Amino acid sequence: MTRKLFGTDGVRGTANTWPMTVDLAVSLGAAVGRYFRNEHTGVHRVVIGKDTRLSGYMFENALTAGLTSTGMNVLLLGPVPTPAVGLLTNSMRADLGIMISASHNPAADNGIKFFGPDGFKLSDAMEAEIEALVAEGVDPAKPGNIGRAKRIDDGRFRYQERLKSTLPSGLRLDGLRVVVDCANGAAYRTAPEVLWELGADVIAIGTVPDGLNINAECGSTHPAKAVEAVRTHGADLGICLDGDADRIIVIDETGEIVDGDQIMALLAARWAEEDRLKGGALVATVMSNLGLERFLQSRGLRLERTKVGDRYVVERMRAGGYNLGGEQSGHIVMTDFATTGDGLMAGLQVLSEMARTNRAASELTRNFAPVPQLLKNVRYGAEARPLEDPRVMAAIRDAEEKLLGKGRLLIRKSGTEPLIRVMAECEDDALLVSLVDGIVAEVETAAA
Repeated sequence: MTRKLFGTDGVRGTANTWPMTVDLAVSLGAAVGRYFRNEHTGVHRVVIGKDTRLSGYMFENALTAGLTSTGMNVLLLGPVPTPAVGLLTNSMRADLGIMISASHNPAADNGIKFFGPDGFKLSDAMEAEIEALVAEGVDPAKPGNIGRAKRIDDGRFRYQERLKSTLPSGLRLDGLRVVVDCANGAAYRTAPEVLWELGADVIAIGTVPDGLNINAECGSTHPAKAVEAVRTHGADLGICLDGDADRIIVIDETGEIVDGDQIMALLAARWAEEDRLKGGALVATVMSNLGLERFLQSRGLRLERTKVGDRYVVERMRAGGYNLGGEQSGHIVMTDFATTGDGLMAGLQVLSEMARTNRAASELTRNFAPVPQLLKNVRYGAEARPLEDPRVMAAIRDAEEKLLGKGRLLIRKSGTEPLIRVMAECEDDALLVSLVDGIVAEVETAAA
């Protein structure tokens, strides 16, 4: 069974443009309500969270209408980070969790992500079954069985307590000055409050959402303001979250940007020393740098690679019994504490190491020299099939031959945007640029 609505992280697109329309959201709510209503008996409950996008109000109401029409009771959390939805779905004994967010995308976009009763994202197979139900149409409940909707006021605080509980008992962040950029997104209150409660001196930016400024020149995809703030305030660490706070980029005290690979290297090495790294392996995607793999190998550890998407990282972790994984982009997954990527939780782990060792962020987060990596994106139209073009295919084959034994090449479609991502790694900078630019040129021609 194939999926057309769902990408690598739920359903996503521009608001009021298919598939992100009110009609589709109502149908999707009814379909997923029908799916989980049929799977369970008794009281049916779903929790819904959202980020700060203007269109979140619209989709929250539309999903609620679809869900209640099939007999699901809806608990509305309001603006909370994505990992809070995973946590609260499980802790509130819900049948289903929904996050309304397009993560790091611009404000005009939005998305719908689903979590099962265990707090983990749904599998491809489950999403395909839900798509089939969307096509079949609504199966409404009898009038007396229509669901109810209720606002939950303390969901954010429950999540904040969970975050603090992941640190060693009694550990405080006194004396550490931290810049946190909340991207005008879902963590705009949560992140500064948690850091302050743990004793940090907090400089918060990106905390004035207006519905249209989420991820706008701020957050993990635009860290320049946070870099400036770290340097201006002499901060010990900068934490940049994205719109739904499930990913992180760190800035050390010198203003250098630290990606997810370096954060995972720090945590993997530390956990291995403490005999906490299950299976002696870290799970990451094909995008993670070859330098990370070599770093792990030098310590007798393994890198398990998956296709792109933190959902696939989590699936591999659960299948293999691993407890640490993530993506170069900053999704860090720690299944001892959470069911999905959690940017703020990862930031707290870095701060914990700084407090425990009394070492600077730059010392802790420069664990390996990355192999030169170049990534370029090419946007394509809805009808274009650039990767099927013979000239593109020939350019890819030629690049693979030239990189044989020297590096690696990865060409893929984005699962969240109409982009072809062209990435290569090679220690020969000139060859790296030549090969990537050559493929990009052919893809642009084919996509025109």
